[in-house]
Amino acid sequence: MVVAVEYISKEESDGVESGAVRHGVTGILAVQGAFAEHAAVLDRLGAPWKLLRAAEDFDETIDRVILPGGESTTQGKLLRSTGLFEKIDAHIKAGKPVLGTCAGMILLARKLDNDPNVYFGALDAVVRRNAYGRQLGSFAATADFGRPGDPDYIARFPLVFIRGPYVVSVGGDAVAKTEVDGHAVALRQGNIIATAFHPELTEDTRIHELFLSL
Repeated sequence: MVVAVEYISKEESDGVESGAVRHGVTGILAVQGAFAEHAAVLDRLGAPWKLLRAAEDFDETIDRVILPGGESTTQGKLLRSTGLFEKIDAHIKAGKPVLGTCAGMILLARKLDNDPNVYFGALDAVVRRNAYGRQLGSFAATADFGRPGDPDYIARFPLVFIRGPYVVSVGGDAVAKTEVDGHAVALRQGNIIATAFHPELTEDTRIHELFLSL
């Protein structure tokens, strides 16, 4: 997926800019990583969004949050220094919708098995950072999200991995939704969706549509 240059400097969707949207805005963490790609998908779906770079960006219009791919350690530090950590943590604890992709899954995890850091700790799973290593850092696959008959089932979703994590173990509160080579790479826990892959880097919008339906 190629993102238009306009997203490099664009801070919010046109509906937010015009004041037409007062509620129901997706806040996209934009301190580092692939935030512009998520914004482009939401525009394709006609869903309003706003980039979150500082605590004051998280206002009363935000009702769901995307934590994008990128470098989780850097994102974790910037979340603290910008004051966004407390805002997003409260959002998660209130049970509001969150989509975490790649680094976002790491930020959400209860524990990392190869890193002492814990960030939001909301997702009942142990996750391994950079699980596929540098040699196999980027690859593509296809798999289902969930099982036939599940209300959130998505058949044959294209998976794009970029030095992605995978799930080492899943606790009782989370449900593994997608597996690749015996490892869980997507989880659902209430209104939290976390993927080790990058749905925003494909032309398939179904995972974002599921997120917007929560």
